[in-house]
Amino acid sequence: MGLLDGKVALITGAARGIGRSIALKYASEGADVAFTDLVINEAAEQTVKDIEAFGHKVKAYASNAADFEETQKVVDQVIAEFGRIDILVNNAGITKDGLMLRMSEAQWDAVIAVNLKSAFNFIHATVPVMARQRGGSIINMSSVVGVFGNAGQCNYSASKAGLIGLAKSIAKEMGPRGIRANCIAPGFIVSAMTEALPEKVRDEWIQKIPLRRGGTTEDIANVATFLASDMASYVSGQVIQVDGAMN
Repeated sequence: MGLLDGKVALITGAARGIGRSIALKYASEGADVAFTDLVINEAAEQTVKDIEAFGHKVKAYASNAADFEETQKVVDQVIAEFGRIDILVNNAGITKDGLMLRMSEAQWDAVIAVNLKSAFNFIHATVPVMARQRGGSIINMSSVVGVFGNAGQCNYSASKAGLIGLAKSIAKEMGPRGIRANCIAPGFIVSAMTEALPEKVRDEWIQKIPLRRGGTTEDIANVATFLASDMASYVSGQVIQVDGAMN
């Protein structure tokens, strides 16, 4: 018996990184998985194959998560093919870093659209489905910089802080329908993006973390599994920082 037996999960931006790890963990715990990415490339196709190895239904959808109408179409397709949506993970995200004085309007708009508006789009399309089911779990992938801020990332920090406010509000609005909404705020996670940083920068980050290591995508997936499962049936409106106590 898995923690997510019989559940259907929809995960945005899951071809690689944290989203991929969540998708694989969900499948290992018994869930069928629908996931999106901007394009369905080799990475997305590999994720499909890896989920299929668990013996569960899976489909990848090409989707611009920042597009409202496109999102509704994807959610409609997921319902048609999977029959229900029990878990929504808003994981799609980008960075376009820069100091405020040098940041362009285009940099600001792109990050807010992909990181924050996409979550609104998918929640707006999915909540009616969950309401009819009288239950569901929504998980927004925030960040510690959404809690504490970070110089040079005002657009990213604002988008991630917005995801926290969004989850807390949805938890209050939709709680009477049995729908829970929470946030995960990862800290320094070892990934392709962080591996590209200079070694000195990575070492400085590690020294700020009491556990003296970066987190893994599996660390995030484990918390996402708890929040998606019935083990967290009374957990809603919360922000769980997965950061090795770096705050």
